[in-house]
Order: sequence, then structure tokens, then C-alpha cells
Amino acid sequence: MKAKSIRLKATLFLLLVCAPADAAEEAKALNRVPIPSGTEILAKLSKTHPRLMVSSADEFTQLKRRISENPILPNWQAKLKERALRILADPVSRYEIPDELRLLSTSRRVLDRSYTLGLFHRLEGDPRYAQRLWEELEAAAAFPDWNPRHFLDTAEMTHAFAIAYDWLFDVWSAEQRRVIRTAMAEKGFQPALKTYRGTGASWHKARHNWNQVCNGGIGIGALALADEEPELAGEILHAGLESIQLAMVEFAPDGAWKEGPGYWNYATSYNVAFLAALETALGTDFGLSRIPGFADTGYFPMYLTGPLGRTFNYADGSDGTIRAAQMHWLARKCERPTYADYQTRVVSPSALDLIWFRPTASASHAQDPPLDKYFRGAEVATFRSAWQERDAVFVGFKAGDNKANHSNLDLGTFVLDALGTRWALDLGADNYNMPGYFGKQRWTYYRMRAEGHNTLVLNPGPAPDQEPSAAGRITRFQSRPERAFAIADLTAAYARHAQKVSRGVALLDRRQVLVQDEVQSEQSADVRWFLHTPTKVELSEDKSAATLTQGDARLWARILSPAGAAFGVMKAEPLETSPKPAGQAQNAGISKLTVQLTRSKETRLAVLLVPLRNGEPVPAKLPAAVPLAEW
Repeated sequence: MKAKSIRLKATLFLLLVCAPADAAEEAKALNRVPIPSGTEILAKLSKTHPRLMVSSADEFTQLKRRISENPILPNWQAKLKERALRILADPVSRYEIPDELRLLSTSRRVLDRSYTLGLFHRLEGDPRYAQRLWEELEAAAAFPDWNPRHFLDTAEMTHAFAIAYDWLFDVWSAEQRRVIRTAMAEKGFQPALKTYRGTGASWHKARHNWNQVCNGGIGIGALALADEEPELAGEILHAGLESIQLAMVEFAPDGAWKEGPGYWNYATSYNVAFLAALETALGTDFGLSRIPGFADTGYFPMYLTGPLGRTFNYADGSDGTIRAAQMHWLARKCERPTYADYQTRVVSPSALDLIWFRPTASASHAQDPPLDKYFRGAEVATFRSAWQERDAVFVGFKAGDNKANHSNLDLGTFVLDALGTRWALDLGADNYNMPGYFGKQRWTYYRMRAEGHNTLVLNPGPAPDQEPSAAGRITRFQSRPERAFAIADLTAAYARHAQKVSRGVALLDRRQVLVQDEVQSEQSADVRWFLHTPTKVELSEDKSAATLTQGDARLWARILSPAGAAFGVMKAEPLETSPKPAGQAQNAGISKLTVQLTRSKETRLAVLLVPLRNGEPVPAKLPAAVPLAEW
């Protein structure tokens, strides 16, 4: 019976991605880690400070030695010290909610100051750092609350207070420690306990970044005060360790994150900080780091980042470089030295970069991973011609789930980098404070709609232009030197208009990109194809080709199928039939390369995209637009 049970669990896990929702939930539940009672958790607690992110004060002494012995770290330390000195002259934070919802910018400022000033007090012993940090804490402790209605704010402020309390425990007076403890218990722990006990917000049931941030921030706080507030801390830690697994199982099977690389960074920064604090304070993370997919999650930002340092920024994300100190911790914990290599190349140093960096990991010069990757579950694929070459070709392509947190209606979208330019871009998020942005009006905003992405729109109108509840899967993926591709079934996104919709994206000879769509409809459909670009666009005389120009580089676009189809150019703004709510971004400097096919029932629309260096001719031989079934 035991062997049969093991086989059943393995089968359920393998079926996770394609199983119905109820079966997927059952499979995920099998990966949960048993958590001991609060009393048993606290029995493992180190009774000394510091114990968060470091196991003892001696680790700061070891850090000073590593800085003196490593050629990289003195530069990081110098940059961080510049920040610390600026903080000394800055005014203390105030209780400010400029958007009438979030205290988050204040919480994050206090958090950064806690880590930075706390670190430099430990490294240099200069009393100015501790005094300035106390002024920050004293001001925030006097806030009326830490804005628990937007609990991220509360969690991050609790995290800030925990680090300051723990790292400088021997510096604070008994009265200062009392002020810090009281603020954490009243403004952090009590609101969290309402949630854990079922009378507050429901972030503890979420499977997205809120879960990790809220559990992580509050859990780190509980570890800081666990010997002084054992009853509260034990209840919080048990509940938080149970809850955070709901989000962590979403890393299965291969480390991807449905909320995109930007929210991956936010989620994992707190997930890792919590696990790291558990290890230093208790000596164990109770096996959470072994949850399937978590060890591989560092590959996600690496693959989702193109040669320009810009990410494939789906799901309300910006395309900025992912700088994640947690990559150093993951590199060591999960034995993936390439994670640390990545972070060392892009780092904007933080206190945790210095603490978690290890020369043996970053100096490994690990072999680059394969050029192409398909992330299951998130349903994202990326392709590139090379690692570490700024002029390399990079393509990010997604199917995904429109119901995932922060999703846009963007199934089938892609981005394209080549020759040092992002030719096809994702516009990213709009203003979170616009009316109904996370509610009923979300699909009226251009950047949230399919027409605001590099994908298809069928029969344009005011209604959502993809089905908001739709999910699409990558049904085929291949990675070969001469031809790498992914094919996505997008039918669910366009079910009101077509019987079958598929998109394939291929990287040919590591140089040319083919985007091919197949649409089958019983009724004639108006098919629109869009590519958003910040570059200059010129059309050929017959409009079967277009040339995008940025400096000396060009991207040549050619319609391979159907015969007679023509390119057009539009502004990146709503179509005539689309909603036009006030206040949304104007997308200045962005154009849309378009193709429009009317009264189509059986459509095969194939567009070839070819990067060209200065003076390089267009290709004389073009690939055939064979059916996707023959790819």
C-alpha cells in the first residue's frame, strides 16, 4: 500500500499543470510540509541577538573580513555607506498615505533604513547610525497604525522594526526596546492575528505575492520577539508557516511565477528572507526550501531577462532589471552558483547582498544554462541567440492565465530584443489608483486589454477583447540550434469569436523570428495583429513589408501569409470601438505595427522579423509559412 501511495502522489504531481482545478489543488496539497506547534517551534529558538539573517554578532566580524579579502565587496560597501550617510541627513519618515490607500512607500523607506543603518553600526560602531535609526523607529512607533487595511504596509514595517530590534538589541536601552516591542505587538502582531484567526483580511489564503510578503514580514517580527512574546510569536509562526505553503507550491514544477518577473522579485524577497531568518533563529526552515520548484526559481528572472537587462514584463510589471539579493541565498542553499553569478553582474548593493554573498558561489564561473526555456504552469517560453552578448536576439512569449494575479488580457503576447534594441515591448502597468483598476473597470484600460499588447484581437468592440477567465497552454516546445519554437493554444481567450486559435513563435537559425497565427472561425472574423514599438516605422510601397529603425539598427518585418495582406501603423491608443476611460497613460513615443484581415474564416497569418545591421540587405530567401501542425 505504501508503494502504491507514493506512485499515486507522483502521478498527481506530474499531472498538476494540465489537471482540472480540483485535481490540481489536491496535487498541490500533497506537497505541503507538516508544521509543528508553536511551542515546538519556539523550543528551537536561539536565545541571543542578533539572530535574524545572521546567527550571531560574530557573523558581522566575519563579514568585515570577507569585505577586506574580496575585490568586489569594498565597492558594494562604499556604495552602501554613501546611502547610510545620506540617511543621516534625511528627515524622519512621516505617516503619509498620498493615494488614500497605501503607507507602503513609508514602510519600505523605514525598512531600507533599518537594514542600512543597522549594518553600518555593526560594521563601524559609529553611534550616529544607531541614533538616526532610533529617531526613525520612534517616529514610526508613534504612528496611529501601520495601515493594516493594506497589509503589505504593516508587514514591511514589522520587518523593519524586527531587524532594527534584533541587530542593535545590545545598543537599545530597556525603554527603547519596550517602545519597539509594543509597536510591533500592537500595530503588527494583533492585526495579523485577526487574519490568522479568521476575522481579518484573507491574505493568508492567497497564492500570490501578498501571502509571502505578509507572512514573511510578520513571521520575521515574531522571530525577533519570540522569547519575549512567546504566546503571540508561537501562534503567528505556526499559522504563517502553514499559510506560506499555499503560495510556495505555485513555484512547481520548475520555479516560474505567474505574476511575472517583477512580482517574482517581491514575492521571493520576502519568502527567502523568512526562510533565512528561520534558519538563523531556529536552525531550520522545516523543509520549506525543499518544496518542489523552489530550488529552481532563480532561473526564472535569468531567463525572463533579455540581453539589455530588460525583462519580459508581463503582469503589471516594469521592464527594469531584476536585482535580487535573494539570489545569493538561493545560490548557496540550492547549490545553484549561476544564481549568484547573475546577481553579481546586475547588483545595486543592499545590506543583504553583503550578508548573503559568498565568494565561492560568485566566483564559480558556472556554465551558462541552455539558451531556451519553457516554464510550465506559468506557460512562458524564452529564446535567445546567446548569453552575455548585448546584441543577442531575445524573444519572450507567453500563453498563461488571465485569472492570475496582476494579469492583463495578454495571452499570446511577446517581446523582442536584438542588436541592442527592444523592438517589440510590453507597455507595463498603468496607474494602480485609477478607478476600478483592480476591479470592474480593469478591462477598460488600454494597457490591460489585448489591443495594448503584441497579440491578436478578434472582432474589436467595447467588451473585453480576450476572455478574462481564459487560460492558454504551450502545447509544443522545441529547442534546437537551427530552430527553436513554442506553440500556444489560445482558443479559450477568443472562444466568443473562433473555434480554434493558435500562435507559434520560432527563432530561426538564432537570428530571425517567425510569428505565426492560425484562426479557424465558423463566422467571418475581423482579425487584428499588433506589435508595439518605440522605433521609427516605414512601410514598403505594397505594405507587405515594414522597416523599424533605431539608430543604425533595423528590424525588417515581412508578411509571409496570407498573400495580399498589408501592414499599417497606428498610435498606441484605444481602437475606435474600445473604451476610452480618462486618466490612463498616453503611451507617448510608441507606435503599433498592425495587420488587419477582414471577413476571415480560415486564417494563417505569418510575419517574419529579421534584425539587420547597418547596410545589411534583407534576406533573399524567405521561410515557408507551413501549418503549425508541421512545425
